[in-house]
Amino acid sequence: MRAPFPRLAALLPAMMLTSTGLAAAPDPSDWEAVLDEARGQAVYWYAWAGEQRTNDYIDWVAGRVEAQFDIALTHVKVGDTAEAVSRVLAEKQAGNGDDGNVDLIWINGENFATMKANDLLFGPFAGSLPNFALTHPEHNPEVVTDFTLPTEGYESPWGRAQITFYYDSDEVAAPPQDIPALLEWAEANPGRFTYPRIPDFTGSTFLKQALIELTDEEEALYAPVEEGDFAAVTAPLWDYLDALHPHLWRSGRQFPATGPEMRSLMGNGELALAFTFTPSEPAAAVADFELPESTRSYVPKGGTLGNVHFVAIPFNSPHKAGAMVVADFLLSPEAQAHKQDLAVWGDHTVLDVARLDDDTRAMFALDESNPAMLLAGALQQTLPEPHPSWMTALQDAWQARYIGN
Repeated sequence: MRAPFPRLAALLPAMMLTSTGLAAAPDPSDWEAVLDEARGQAVYWYAWAGEQRTNDYIDWVAGRVEAQFDIALTHVKVGDTAEAVSRVLAEKQAGNGDDGNVDLIWINGENFATMKANDLLFGPFAGSLPNFALTHPEHNPEVVTDFTLPTEGYESPWGRAQITFYYDSDEVAAPPQDIPALLEWAEANPGRFTYPRIPDFTGSTFLKQALIELTDEEEALYAPVEEGDFAAVTAPLWDYLDALHPHLWRSGRQFPATGPEMRSLMGNGELALAFTFTPSEPAAAVADFELPESTRSYVPKGGTLGNVHFVAIPFNSPHKAGAMVVADFLLSPEAQAHKQDLAVWGDHTVLDVARLDDDTRAMFALDESNPAMLLAGALQQTLPEPHPSWMTALQDAWQARYIGN
């Protein structure tokens, strides 16, 4: 999705260097001062808006932070996180160092890498958030690593994602257990599977999953793409997709725009097999009558790609204190448990539930009666994300090869 962020904060903890000079910024380690400064602030959170459950959850967060901290949180809805990144970059280039439009961004992967490389982030701040300790990063390094890159406190974890397949058990008796088997299944069941159009994030993640399974040069994926032979590493992927596309929904001539649109195709019976990057999504959709009760979820035997998603604060946010308080609230057991509730969103928590006290742990109990819920332990085999540079390179190569075909 480099040059490290300047370490000026280590010398001047309450200041941040910007393109227009030194601008006052709250000291994350003085949390009481942060809380005092945050009261009355208006925080503009730029976040992907392609899923109504997510939007409703952010609305709930807005109500809670207003009631608890007197913060007016506005969800600025974007179709792609890159829109927010581009805005912050344009502001820096225009010399706007302390009055930006973006206070908080839902971010990870190549967008985090871009912001970090261009000194667009405020921080480090995450380690100073009181609730961050509940993630126990010393036992869960994924909460401080983003697509192989150390976060260094410049983004705060918010939720977990992992590719999860789901299918209609009334039609599919034995779903495919790896990428090669998926091709065989698609050939035997033409038109009953597809993936979202690139550059959609879910579709791009499918490309990475397939590449990890197909390439003989997997180690190259965990270094910057320019350090490897892109053509050689990815050749098996393009051969695979060339074979797969004629057997996809609408013969691969059209792709759903997003993961939610793919889920709708499952709901109306056009597909029999699909996947998501939110493991509880199929169960939540069954509970909402969007998918049939015959829906079942699974993770293929070799495991699937997974990551943690984060929030970050731009260097020129005028409401950094408010943004930090919102980020900390997102890590509270209250907010994390509400987010994981199938009736709300179903996004898995980043808190280390095993290390919570008994009463708090009980808040995270999953509804195992839902037939579409993953079996316990299904997410234990998580494949790490490649270096963020591979995402952009794969998206560009896919569009060059298949756009308009």
